[in-house]
Amino acid sequence: MRKRRNPFDAPRRRRFPALALISIVVSLAVIVAGGALILLWPRLNTHAATTVPQQVNMDCTLVVPAHPLTAQGLATPYQLVATNPDNGPCNEANTMQAAFVQGSIFNFDTGQISVYNPLVIDQGTKPALNPVVPQIPRNAVVALWFGFNGNNLTLQSSHDSLRDGRCVNGVNNSIFGQFAYCNAPLFFGEVNQAISLGIVTPPALGTGKDGQTCVSVRDFGLVDQDQSDNVTTGYLVTAAGRVAQLPANNQKRLPKAVPLTNGSDNGLIDAFVDPALGCTPWMAPDLANPGHMATALPLNELQAMVGQQAPVALVPLNDPMVLNNNNFDLNKTNAYRAGVDQPRALNNDQASPTAYCQNLTGTGAPRIVLDAPFTVKMTTPDPATGNTLFTFLAQRFVNSYVNLNCQKLTGKADPLATAQDGMGAAISATFNGQPINTTGTTGTGTGTTTNPNCTVNGQTVKNCTGTINVNDQSCKISFTNNTVTMNCHRRNN
Repeated sequence: MRKRRNPFDAPRRRRFPALALISIVVSLAVIVAGGALILLWPRLNTHAATTVPQQVNMDCTLVVPAHPLTAQGLATPYQLVATNPDNGPCNEANTMQAAFVQGSIFNFDTGQISVYNPLVIDQGTKPALNPVVPQIPRNAVVALWFGFNGNNLTLQSSHDSLRDGRCVNGVNNSIFGQFAYCNAPLFFGEVNQAISLGIVTPPALGTGKDGQTCVSVRDFGLVDQDQSDNVTTGYLVTAAGRVAQLPANNQKRLPKAVPLTNGSDNGLIDAFVDPALGCTPWMAPDLANPGHMATALPLNELQAMVGQQAPVALVPLNDPMVLNNNNFDLNKTNAYRAGVDQPRALNNDQASPTAYCQNLTGTGAPRIVLDAPFTVKMTTPDPATGNTLFTFLAQRFVNSYVNLNCQKLTGKADPLATAQDGMGAAISATFNGQPINTTGTTGTGTGTTTNPNCTVNGQTVKNCTGTINVNDQSCKISFTNNTVTMNCHRRNN
């Protein structure tokens, strides 16, 4: 179970210790044309989470309709209700209590993946507009994922719907918190088999404006303390508090309705980070909005599964959603991983919190620094956290480092630090105590000075940015603040 967090995975709460394991990261000497520079390996910091008004009930229950994996079940609104009415009501129109459902349909015969986002309404009410009834191909596999803007979302059965849908809310009466899923392992199993047979080919991640591979939901430059959580579903809310699906024709019929969104890693990458870096998320046909495409959690996870290079971020034991009474629980960790197509950890070392923190410092923080000239120009997902996408990502990283207890686990202080305005929103950041270059140049002012070239074992790396092979190791080189950073990972034989 977990506590309140801000939109798009902004700051959240405390965290806990762990074990050990390190990815193979090798530091090599680099000579930069025009002078010698130092190889640095980052760290990370934190910032208090937003206080939630006492009167808002942050623990809600979602009633899953009968036959949830059928067309009729998908088109039947889910009903939101307070888990404990004594703590106050739960209202879908309240962004702090809103729950979201995301569905995906896979037709093995054609290799087509589609998206359909079921509707959530308050218990005992009617939707602003009736949901679209999707057309589901015969023998298609349907799966569902859930997101929540509050603390803890509990799934409740209706006519044995949880059993019919093979729904997982957690393990042994310990729920994940904001996340749940139905039939996801079977869905991913079918799609992964189709990928191996060449029936489905996820698009390549591509190359961003920074010259690097576009980030994925398993990139340490994107993940935070609880990766792969929540969904990209959005709804429309009327002034009367009634809710409708988001398709374009509904927006025309409800011109004064406002969008309601789920703060998620998936929404962050699809709507903010990808556009900032010139990257494109994988999209699939939206069955609730014919002729239009939609993003989805399973698409992000599948693309990351195929395209993310080492180090790969996988849910660790100290992720708050997989803790059990604040203790590590490998069974719960694996149950969560199964819902997002991640490999099962056979032991605690394969879900090591220490390794996770080391990769955050070794590759996560440098990527945020490298991309600053692009993310600083992008709108922030949450003005209360940071005034640009760059400061938002920096503050989010700082919070995660503290909440995951990374300083104790690694013995290193956070390499990123932020400065806040009077309202607590990050407005600037430093890396290892030095200002972060957000202009894309190495000069000080408004000049257009370019990065120097690097020579590594006789190989020239233009602008000290790129990937080379050194001693059978793949090494990524980047240059920021007159500092060269190089991460090397031994190739798998």
